[in-house]
Amino acid sequence: MSTHYRVAVRALCDFTAREGDLDHRFTPAPSAREGIEGHTLVARRRGADYIAELPLTGTFERLVVTGRADGFDPVANRLEEVKTHRGSLERMAANQRTLHWAQVKVYGALLCAERDLDQITLTLVYLDIASGKETLLSHNASADELQAFFATQCHRFIAWAEQEADHRQRRDSALQSLRFPHGAFRPGQRELAENVYKAASTGRCLLAQAPTGIGKTIATLFPMLSAMPRQQLDRLAFLTMKTPGRRLALDALATLRTGHDDAVLPIRVLELVAREKACEYPDRACHGESCPLAAGFYDRLPAARQAAVEQAWLDRQALREVALAHDVCPYYLGQELARWADVIVGDVNHWFDSHALLHGLAQANDWRTGVLVDEAHNLVERARGMYSAELDQQRFSRVRRSSPKALAGPLSRFARQWQAVIKEAGMEEEGSRGKPSYRLLTALPDKLVSAAQQVGSAITDYLGEHPEQASLERQELLFEVLGFCRLAERFGEHSLCDITRHGRGRAVLGLRNLVPADFLAPRFNAAHTVVLFSATLTPAHYYRDLLGLPESTVWQEVVSPFTACQLEVRIRSDISTRFRDRDASIEPIVATMAQQYQHRPGHYLAFFSSFAYLETALARFREAYPDVPVFSQTRSMPEVQREAFLARFTPGGKGIGFAVLGGAFAEGIDLPGDRLIGAFIATLGLPPFNDFNEALKARLTARFGQGDDYTYRIPGMIKVVQAAGRVIRSPEDEGVVVLMDDRFAQTSVRALLPSWWSLGSPTPSLGPLASQ
Repeated sequence: MSTHYRVAVRALCDFTAREGDLDHRFTPAPSAREGIEGHTLVARRRGADYIAELPLTGTFERLVVTGRADGFDPVANRLEEVKTHRGSLERMAANQRTLHWAQVKVYGALLCAERDLDQITLTLVYLDIASGKETLLSHNASADELQAFFATQCHRFIAWAEQEADHRQRRDSALQSLRFPHGAFRPGQRELAENVYKAASTGRCLLAQAPTGIGKTIATLFPMLSAMPRQQLDRLAFLTMKTPGRRLALDALATLRTGHDDAVLPIRVLELVAREKACEYPDRACHGESCPLAAGFYDRLPAARQAAVEQAWLDRQALREVALAHDVCPYYLGQELARWADVIVGDVNHWFDSHALLHGLAQANDWRTGVLVDEAHNLVERARGMYSAELDQQRFSRVRRSSPKALAGPLSRFARQWQAVIKEAGMEEEGSRGKPSYRLLTALPDKLVSAAQQVGSAITDYLGEHPEQASLERQELLFEVLGFCRLAERFGEHSLCDITRHGRGRAVLGLRNLVPADFLAPRFNAAHTVVLFSATLTPAHYYRDLLGLPESTVWQEVVSPFTACQLEVRIRSDISTRFRDRDASIEPIVATMAQQYQHRPGHYLAFFSSFAYLETALARFREAYPDVPVFSQTRSMPEVQREAFLARFTPGGKGIGFAVLGGAFAEGIDLPGDRLIGAFIATLGLPPFNDFNEALKARLTARFGQGDDYTYRIPGMIKVVQAAGRVIRSPEDEGVVVLMDDRFAQTSVRALLPSWWSLGSPTPSLGPLASQ
């Protein structure tokens, strides 16, 4: 290593001292808040000379090891490592205890060296969160003994550290001379790339609106990779909303890797996938006694990790091959490699969710991280989901019926509080499976939340003493309760509480996030730079407000390479698709679609606001025009059927596909050329007018003064523009978009449509096709 390599004590021991099986059997663990409170409690119980959170640093050759010891009593000459737990310590896995001893021994070596101590007492303090009882395990160690242990751990790590330092040097050297892999930029690409590079160089966030088809993926990856050595970025995260976005990112990265002076660019690329998609034995439990890939996982991990970083390209298939070649779990090998990859491609939850893997690693390792977010117009709704939670009355009832006496009291109290909330809301006789009753609550039902917390504590303590009773349903209830209660602690103006009753014993209490900004703002601040890009990021203030973007965030609109002559846009201002006018709208909608098809046969998509509306229009179209091929999206459409739907759009083919606006076929699909030549949009995509959305509107009006736009108009028009964007995918494409609703003629709505569209005057009739 030409320079020093820094590593935290915990990271060092995780790397060198883990052994044995991977074991993810349910073991009730204290929450992060309980862990902090537990450490504080132990410190309060000690004497006045006790030093908590003692920072320590030491070096071994070129390795710099840093960390904070939990506590040191200079009078007793005792160094403590505090671990909180629930249940019997006898059930703690031996390899976990070994790891704890390794940590306190390293801290002991650092302390002895710093204070010139000959010996010290090392103590593991296990604090039972439920009882407050401390169990102390102590070991008297000499400074020489601890220094030898420290040297052994460092020797085990230093070869890896030297390899990592060398890799970083080679990576940064190559990235400094990275060239764009294609002969020339497409129109709009250079402008986008320059703005991404500027954002990375200045440490700002960027909102980049760029039309579909210009190559946004490579135009954002190329400048961010180029900025990595100059801005000393440790990691780059490319985050997507859906699986197809990951594939596009990986394709772009493959092009960049192999287009570097006839040599492969020395960057490690890792694709993170969901656990259920990576699991090789979904019918087995995740521990060594059940799954062969969990048995001896940590013993085989070093060889698997080395093989993986040598391979460098680790998409889902490549990672699986490496894992199975070394008999380790692909999913957990991927979790480990997230520490060592240069570019990580995965879902947005890896940075923005409350338990986000990449954000956690960045914080723990003090990474400078660049974050790219594709299809960022979806982040508002995705983030709302991340910070919302529910309690299901039926789940409680099922667990209550089969629960032991130890849980009977808390579950009974919770049941009584459920009924009290339902009674107070006036819903005792309301709601059925087919017609649920809905109420917005004016405040969080504190007594119900308190009862839920007691249920969570009771189940946690019970399973800590009786792990064999950890049935799937009890675990699911516990996770549901813990998640709900965590959000309840942060309940405020950014969220609301509601209750939906589907009949007796079938109610759902919801915490619904309305403004994710309060949760996301720290995530934006934790990154060196975040670039959010999409074809629909207008207006900028909508995203700044709801996502909590920093004040310094820059908004950029890339000039479209497409021209108005490529896309004919017509507005049928004589049609109303409002709910009250649905029946009357069917005939003119069907006639417009048929006449456009007859004028220019080919493939079209027709978008409606709901399946009911779609099905009515489809039935009428089939009846009136039986010779025109039609096919339709269906409710809960399986992936195989979705693929078959898209496969109908062949070059030179004909037919109309009926779909729901905002669904699987309204964005994220690519049908270039004459595979798709037009779209009919028979809706503004407005969210339904109901109690929830009206409450959302009121909250957004109070906070931003933009309730109607932020609740209805802007989200609806984002869907419209995304759907219309399926038609023109390249500078060679030509097509038509027919907007069928009189509100498209309103100035406030037209302002939200792409600036390169030529709208002209609204058409109050079938226009020039009427006579054909």
